Amino acid sequence: MLKHIKNLLKDNIFFIAIAITIAIAVLSLIKLGNQPVVAISNIDKIEHLIAYLVLTLSWLFAVRATLSKNKIKYSVVIGCILYGIIIEVLQGTITDYREASYLDMLANTLGAIIAMLIFNKKIEKKRAI
Repeated sequence: MLKHIKNLLKDNIFFIAIAITIAIAVLSLIKLGNQPVVAISNIDKIEHLIAYLVLTLSWLFAVRATLSKNKIKYSVVIGCILYGIIIEVLQGTITDYREASYLDMLANTLGAIIAMLIFNKKIEKKRAI
């Protein structure tokens, strides 16, 4: 059963990466209702970090067959970072209910970099076996 799920994810990772990309854009640009007050300060930065970690990992796995060159891997990471910056700029320019945040951009960037480090460790471990 687990192998079947793994193969299903592997076969559809490109579409999953596209869905995650679209979901991040939609959730970043739509107007959300009143948000509950959270006791943890800046919890949204952790959410940004996790979102961009997942986004970057999904794209790295989606294009891993072409990752023989580091240039492509770094292009994916830079692309995800630029995507996060563009989304933040759009929040500040096309919406009147959201604002752009440099700290959100930093959290997005950290998420993408951590994803690359995780991906590198997984690939190195796989090559060592």
